[in-house]
Amino acid sequence: MNNNIMELFSDVNTMWTLIAAALVFFMQAGFAMVETGFTRAKNAGNIIMKNLMDFSIGTPLYWLVGFGIMFGTQSAVFGGIDLFTTGDYSAILPDGVSFYTYFIFQTVFCATAATIVSGAMAERTKFSSYCIYSAIISLVIYPVSGHWIWGGGWLAQMGFHDFAGSTAVHMVGGIAALIGAKILGPRIGKYDKNGNPRAIPGHSIPLGALGVFILWFCWFGFNGGSTVSMTDGNAELAGKVFFNTNLAAAVATVCVMIITWVRYKKPDVSMTLNGSLAGLVAITAGCDAVNPWAAAIIGIFSGFAVVFGIEFVDKKLKIDDPVGAVGVHCINGALGTILTGVFASNEFLADTGMSRIQFIGTEVLGVAATALWVTVTITIVFLAIKNTIGLRVTPEEEISGLDLPEHGLVSAYADFARPLTGVGSFSKKAEKTGTVPMDDAVPVQVKTDRAPASDTKMTKIEILMKQERFEALKDAMMDIGITGMTVTNVLGCGLQKGKPEYYRGVPQEINLLPKVQVEIVVCKIPVRTVIETAKKVLYTGHIGDGKIFIYDVENAVKVRTGEEGYDALQDVE
Repeated sequence: MNNNIMELFSDVNTMWTLIAAALVFFMQAGFAMVETGFTRAKNAGNIIMKNLMDFSIGTPLYWLVGFGIMFGTQSAVFGGIDLFTTGDYSAILPDGVSFYTYFIFQTVFCATAATIVSGAMAERTKFSSYCIYSAIISLVIYPVSGHWIWGGGWLAQMGFHDFAGSTAVHMVGGIAALIGAKILGPRIGKYDKNGNPRAIPGHSIPLGALGVFILWFCWFGFNGGSTVSMTDGNAELAGKVFFNTNLAAAVATVCVMIITWVRYKKPDVSMTLNGSLAGLVAITAGCDAVNPWAAAIIGIFSGFAVVFGIEFVDKKLKIDDPVGAVGVHCINGALGTILTGVFASNEFLADTGMSRIQFIGTEVLGVAATALWVTVTITIVFLAIKNTIGLRVTPEEEISGLDLPEHGLVSAYADFARPLTGVGSFSKKAEKTGTVPMDDAVPVQVKTDRAPASDTKMTKIEILMKQERFEALKDAMMDIGITGMTVTNVLGCGLQKGKPEYYRGVPQEINLLPKVQVEIVVCKIPVRTVIETAKKVLYTGHIGDGKIFIYDVENAVKVRTGEEGYDALQDVE
């Protein structure tokens, strides 16, 4: 009977760990969507390929030597070399969890650390170079620091606590991202000649948001699954971990929304999505050790850290990180680990046998040591790649997008046409605002190139206006008897050179704004009636209301009947 119960417990633990491993694997999809959405469409295929390959390359390499380096017992600094992982690891296996179950669980964590780097170095890194440094992260860099923290190494022996990987996974990937982006240099057009950052928005906020929701969902496996057990009280612990994980993420999200609303005058969507991830990263180290009130406070801290961290990296360090990986993973990975020492519950501290000061000191030491290891090793790797095969694509390849030159992919989206907008080309950046007279707000320009050939004078009226006013204009035109018009969505700007908005705290020069162009040809309705009606509908008193152009029309021909001039413009009775 006892054997049957033990087997049942073992099966439950194994099943729980395998489910968690599957969830952590699916985080690759989340990262892929976040990085793709927050970068430009011309690089979407390249981003997807990198996220696919870092997992596919890292898996066999972790099997080859990585697991042995991380969980071997050779020393407190280096686990050992065990080719193809054939050694005996029964001593390190959690109760009731089989070797291969634990192996795949650790493999997906390794892949997560490697994939963080791709977002910060997106849109200008050679694919071949990416494959090399991603392989080295999985092969050596992550396993060595992982041995210190989780493999029984010197930090673990000191009592360093990182439950699910704020430091071991996220800070490792975040520091590698920071160093890589610095050595790689910013994207073309990211900074002006004075060093001021320009916003380069991603092409799909919905895609980025989907990635964040996937990551949030999978984080329950990332953190909750780190119990690697659902017996001996771990089921209750998993519930606490789930609750703290969700609470910290939600509080961080609200916090970032409020911060950006105050700072940028509007709640920033992209930064708020980063806030969700920041809260998840920060709580990962101590989700088992803190009470819910502390998880909420950690969420608040992470919200401030991600906003000001991303701004600091972008504006002060001049490091171009398209997706905010450094702010999310590096800064909040370190912060969350240290805050675990600050906010750990008294019950947890009693189990460690350390005072709070000792525990905080151990957490700080672990963060510093891991940061030093990753900084030194990844710097050597990036400089070696840069000075051999090269780290960055050519300017021509970067401008065209990496999908075509790196993968022969014309576009990751069927029938996708690249937008006409680019990185700022106008010298004037600020929108002129204020109330002005109607004639200035909606100017009218008359073009008379030639005399009309038809018996009845025909006039073409071309109206350029804001998209949101089209329905009102259409209804007004119908009311005065206009029954035919041609409508086109266009991009353009007037003297104001586009309205500035903010993207992740950086002024965004929207030089070509979306507009609607309406073309109407009249001969029966007085031209002045059309003009005055249009001005009345479009007028708000602010520059940017639109323009109206008047042209003389030489002739009009109705194809179906052959009627010309006045007759061609009349409705069928």
